[in-house]
Amino acid sequence: MTTTVIAAIVMTPIILLPVAFVGYLTIGGIYGAVKGARVAKKAATPA
Repeated sequence: MTTTVIAAIVMTPIILLPVAFVGYLTIGGIYGAVKGARVAKKAATPA
């Protein structure tokens, strides 16, 4: 029982770090796409 708990505590950051990194990249990509679309829309709109 104690070994299982210790293993879970040790493995949690090892598993969550790559998940958090991929989530960060995904959110960053979505943010960049939205920002680019806003710039493109602003450039396409006649003043």
